[in-house]
Amino acid sequence: MVDSPLFSLRCFSNVGRSGGAQVVSLSRLGCVYYGIVEHELNHALGFYHEHTRSDRDKYVKINWENIDPTTQSNFELKNTNNLNTPYDYSSVMHYGRTAFSINGLDTITPIPDPSVNIGQRKELSAIDILRINTLYKC
Repeated sequence: MVDSPLFSLRCFSNVGRSGGAQVVSLSRLGCVYYGIVEHELNHALGFYHEHTRSDRDKYVKINWENIDPTTQSNFELKNTNNLNTPYDYSSVMHYGRTAFSINGLDTITPIPDPSVNIGQRKELSAIDILRINTLYKC
């Protein structure tokens, strides 16, 4: 269920405050779980998906041929400030390996070890917490 196209239409937030009110959408049907709320609030705090960070190609391979073309923007590389933190496969901001797949095959493959678990919506990882504290000087 996590990272499916229907799921993403009900749960969303802009990345960072973009003027005026900050909208965080959390549908009661599928979004009101700790990890999902944390994911969307992290967007509101200014964080992109982990698999779009500026150095991601050292850590994951994006399999464009397996991604629904209408959702490819979810995998575009961003110019990110990584706050001198390591890549975090277990970040609440990381998609799972078959997110938006058109054929059930991996859209994201960890490198160099493709068996590494990636993506979860249970809770903030230790590195997620470190980044929030670093960015906001907590």
